[in-house]
Amino acid sequence: MRFPENAFERTGTAVAAGADGMARFECGVCWQVYDPAEGDPVWQVAPGTPFAALPEHWTCPNCEAARERFLVLPDV
Repeated sequence: MRFPENAFERTGTAVAAGADGMARFECGVCWQVYDPAEGDPVWQVAPGTPFAALPEHWTCPNCEAARERFLVLPDV
C-alpha cells in the first residue's frame, strides 16, 4: 500500500524544517505539546529552541515517542 504524496505533511519530520521557528508541535501519541518559547526542561532544551533544532535523539518527554510522531499545531 502506498500513501498519497504529502500524506504526512503535518508530521514533525515533514514540517520541522519548513515550519515557523516558533511553531508549536503536539505529540500524536499522548498530546504533549512542545512549545519553543518554553523549551523542554526534561531534556534540558533552552527556551527559544525551535522544533527543527532539537537533537535527532530527542523524544517526547512524556511518553518517549519519536520526533516523527509530532504534528504541527495550527496557530489559533
